[in-house]
Parts: sequence; C-alpha cells; structure tokens
Amino acid sequence: MAVYLDVIWLLNICFDYMLLMLTSLLLKRHVRKRRLAAGALVASLYVIFLFIPGMEFMVNPLVKLFYSLIIVSMTFGFTRFRSFLQSWLLFYFVTFMIGGGMLGAHYFFKQDVGVYNGAIATQGTGFGDPVSWGFVLVGFPVIWLFSKKRLSEIEAKKIHYDQIATVKITIDDVIVTAAALIDSGNQLRDPLSGAPVMILDMTIHSEQFSDQFLEKAKNVTDFQSEGEVDRWEHRLRIVPFRAVGQDHQFLCALKPDEVEITTKEETLVVKKVLVGLSFQSLSGEKEYSCILHPKMLAEKANAS
Repeated sequence: MAVYLDVIWLLNICFDYMLLMLTSLLLKRHVRKRRLAAGALVASLYVIFLFIPGMEFMVNPLVKLFYSLIIVSMTFGFTRFRSFLQSWLLFYFVTFMIGGGMLGAHYFFKQDVGVYNGAIATQGTGFGDPVSWGFVLVGFPVIWLFSKKRLSEIEAKKIHYDQIATVKITIDDVIVTAAALIDSGNQLRDPLSGAPVMILDMTIHSEQFSDQFLEKAKNVTDFQSEGEVDRWEHRLRIVPFRAVGQDHQFLCALKPDEVEITTKEETLVVKKVLVGLSFQSLSGEKEYSCILHPKMLAEKANAS
C-alpha cells in the first residue's frame, strides 16, 4: 500500500491550523496568524514522527499529553497558569468535538447493513472502517463551521439568559408572574411622574385581565370615553414614546401595586413603576414575556 506522507502532512497542518483558530475564537483571544501557523506546524509533525523508526514511544498517552502542551504554549503562549490551562483544555474539547462530529457524520451516512434472503448481513474488511479522503476534505470544514456557529449560539444564549429575571406584578388580588428581560436599551419613562415603564406581553398574559379592561387598553386614544367603568380604569395611563422610524406613538400603561423582581443576586420590590401593555409578541421564541427598565434594578426596597 502506497502512503503519500507529504499529502498526509499537508492535510494535517491545514486541519491543525483550523482547530487552533477555532480554539482562539472560542477563547475570545487574538492570536497572530504566524503563531497559529507555528502551532499547526508543530502539531502536524506528529504524523511524520509516527513513520520514523525508533519513534514508537510517540504513541504513549503521556507523550501525547506533553506534546499537546508544547502545541498550546507555542500558539497561545504562557502568561498565567490558569489561562494556559483554559487554552489547553479548550483545545482538547475542540479536537474531540470536531473528531466526534466527523465520526458521527460518517456513521450517519454509512450503510453497511443489508438484508439477504431474510437475514441481516453486515459488510466489513479486516482493516477497520476507513473514512474516505473525500469525506474528510468536505466533512471537516462543514463540521468546523457547524461547531463554530453552534458554540457561538450557545454563548449568546448564556449571555441572554444571564439577563433574564423573574417578576411578580401585583394588582389588587391579581398576580402576574413572568420571565423578564433586563434591557439596558429600555429608557421609557412616564413624562408626568418620571416612573420607569416596563413592558408586559399581553399576547401571553391577557387571560388574567377582563375583556372590558383589555378593550379599554387596546383603544389607547379613547380609553377615557363614555361607557361602563372598569375597576382598573383609574390605573390606566398613556405614555408617549418613540420607535425607530415612527414618531408620536402612545402606549397604554397600568399602575400596579408593586413589582417584585428576582434575579440571581437579589430580590427587590419596586412600587414606583408603570407596566406598559404590549399587544404584540415581545419574543418570537417565548423566552420572556416582559421587558424591564434598568432603573428598576436600582431601586433598593428589598423584599423580606
């Protein structure tokens, strides 16, 4: 069997470069291209060592471990032990993730089981289950891009959910509980009282309000018109606001008795606040149904 060592080495140096680059992207650390290239070159030399007589000790797990330390130190340097350990462990994580993805895709598309005369038969050679070069050349970049995108989405989700709190809105005998997004971009305030305005998704929580109240709240411009008086009509407010590309918009808001906010760090109660009623969905994936004003978290009337 002919082995083209130069082709194998070139393939490995490209793959090692991409693995180190993905590691640096996940670490959010800027690494010069020449350091990535140097690390990939050292990593790819391991393949050549396997074909040199007398280098059989390179397959020892301890030698592999030490060799990976050299690769990481050449690529990311050594400033602090903790950051070096983080780089080293993430390098292994990326390597196993990409390798596992390749094997998973290979066996997903592989068809080595057939039925002959009513009996299940498998196909195999005496040399394991080889993966074709074409599959590696196409599959590796696809798995690399897929993993990069998925990990970026996971990180974004983590940041997103770190900004999620639980709120409990009390209005007389009605209590509305919702997952709330802490939005630093929400600077909406009542121009008369200066109270911060939070937003509640009424497409989710409308069942806790009477039809009469909802009719009043939807007709913002004439909710004080003649008609049957709702018990919460005295709590209604009109708050002017601006949206992108739109001017002179009005939002119907409700004055609650109190709003209790529970985050990972604390629980606090805010009384000076208005609850803006949105009749459009705030989150397409229903991850939250309320948007908090950041000023509300500055209120330190802590709940007991």
